[in-house]
Amino acid sequence: MAARALRAEDTLMFAEAAETADAVARQFQANAAVIDALVERLRADPPRFIVTCARGSSDHAATYGKYLFETTLGLVTASASPSVGSVYAIQPKMEGALFVAISQSGKSPDLLRNAEIAKAAGATVVALVNVADSPLALLADTVLPLHAGPERSVAATKSYLCSLAALLQLTARWSGDTALLEAADGLPAALREAWAQDWTPVVDGLRDARNLFVLGRGLGLGAAQEAALKFKETSGLHAEAFSSAEVKHGPMAIVGPGFPVLAFGQDDDTGASTAAVAAEFRQRGAPVWLAMPGQSPGGGRLPLAASTHPAVTPLLTVQSFYKAVNALAVARGHNPDLPPHLNKVTETV
Repeated sequence: MAARALRAEDTLMFAEAAETADAVARQFQANAAVIDALVERLRADPPRFIVTCARGSSDHAATYGKYLFETTLGLVTASASPSVGSVYAIQPKMEGALFVAISQSGKSPDLLRNAEIAKAAGATVVALVNVADSPLALLADTVLPLHAGPERSVAATKSYLCSLAALLQLTARWSGDTALLEAADGLPAALREAWAQDWTPVVDGLRDARNLFVLGRGLGLGAAQEAALKFKETSGLHAEAFSSAEVKHGPMAIVGPGFPVLAFGQDDDTGASTAAVAAEFRQRGAPVWLAMPGQSPGGGRLPLAASTHPAVTPLLTVQSFYKAVNALAVARGHNPDLPPHLNKVTETV
């Protein structure tokens, strides 16, 4: 008897991404006390600046964190290059900094080495990890467990969104911003709504594609980076992520008929420019899909769950995207749980 063909709803990726709302609700409840204690410390002794350190999907979460920290707290946030500490053996001056390390496994040697350097230099080290007793967690001054639960698919989904949620909860409580606090409280319900959105046009439109651009800007740039990575690892589809501003500095020259573009628009001051770039590419004959709050679906416009704050929008966008890219992978004959040449845990030096 022939084996049954893999269906999108049969994958681990589908099941795990579908658990995100519950995982975020669990995380918010479990981490409230530790975040409040951390916030008290940060308010009493404010950091001079923030440094993030991560790789892969976790680094895309760090991109979101950068924009969230800078737009909400006004603190300059830089991304550390892990090889500076682990390969070049340089010890950057980080006295008075907040060092935020993000890792699912918490055991990659390069992240551990950079966290050690940051701590020795006088930085406060905060670790966002899914393995609460990992080496990185043991090293950190404060641990924010992701509480995503086991994740067996190589394609990370709920752990990525739980990383964003942890950054959101920390920033909301640190800033005391009422609107942001309310948006965080409503996030689990909004994620459930996001999972129900139908992005079938993207699946149908990219079934035979070979390349595409994914655009975002500001708080939404990390979502574009994450989407481009997922296209590559789950669907064998080459994708590049660009800021909708940066794409105009050269890359847009190759966009024309037959070159697909997926754009993530924000419900903030970056949204109009992203929509304008999407419209320009559509006029050139490129297949374009735009996901942006407040628009009616159809004609290349993708539905989004209602967002109560721009900082929540990227999480809702990615949650809808995960369901679509899982279906796309299966439609293209791939198993998103077992991408070729990849392992669940990647340890770099």
